[in-house]
Amino acid sequence: MARPIAGATISFGLVSIPVRLYPATQSKAGVSFNLLHGKCGSRLKQQYICPRDGEQVSRDDMVKGYEFSKDQYVTFTPEELKALEEKATQSIDIDAFVPLSAIDPIYFERPYYLGPEKGGDKAYRLLTEAMQETGRAALARYAARGKQYLVMLRPSSDGRALILQELLYADEVRPMSEVPLPEGEAREAELKLAKQLIDQIASETFEPSKYHDEVRERIQADIERKVQGQDISESAPAPEPARIIDLMAALKASLGKGTGKPEAAPEAAPAEPEAHHPRRGARRSEEAQAAPAEPKRAKKR
Repeated sequence: MARPIAGATISFGLVSIPVRLYPATQSKAGVSFNLLHGKCGSRLKQQYICPRDGEQVSRDDMVKGYEFSKDQYVTFTPEELKALEEKATQSIDIDAFVPLSAIDPIYFERPYYLGPEKGGDKAYRLLTEAMQETGRAALARYAARGKQYLVMLRPSSDGRALILQELLYADEVRPMSEVPLPEGEAREAELKLAKQLIDQIASETFEPSKYHDEVRERIQADIERKVQGQDISESAPAPEPARIIDLMAALKASLGKGTGKPEAAPEAAPAEPEAHHPRRGARRSEEAQAAPAEPKRAKKR
């Protein structure tokens, strides 16, 4: 059973819904390694050294500062830092309801499950069903952990629960104009083949259980082999990425892969139709008749 990490209150209009926040994800990305002393194998400890006098600094002697100019800092006491933090109201104040499709996923941050607190079941169900039927999500502000978060509330895929999704602010998303993009349009023939390839491996549902981190699994398997005393220094060479020389040929060769069919070889140029040469067949027949027959060899007696 999941444990709540915080309590909050959803507020819109004069309606208040007490809820609890539950973590929706657990990070498993990557395998971490520790730094050890190569001589004795002991785990190393992190130390802070003052670059000016070379003195090792303990945490008791550290203060926090803000760099307002190059190498110029203003320092803050713990009390001042606490005063700077946003007051945690634990209130999720809904500002607007927008179509779910109107929010670009590039703004998505960490998700949380929302469950009703005692006394909030009826209002919780009402809000969830209303958002599900209207196809809208709620944009809200949420103050917690010393920050004010821009969040989105949306119903789960089955329409029974609410999900709180932290969003990035506009100044936290880099503009697409910084990315160089190609000019022009795709050729009609290539576009047709690309659509066929998409249709060939298209699916109407997303099944997360079908996907897993193969790299992490391979690394963990190699680590287990290393623990057992096996040599893992030799590994299979990574396959070189295919180089696209002829886009049309690559598209044609790709068709059939998703259905288990053999790769289609690039089509050769079509032969010239016989209809364009009405006399070719007759000429060949006349030449065959005109050619002298090979003399028969006399049988040896």
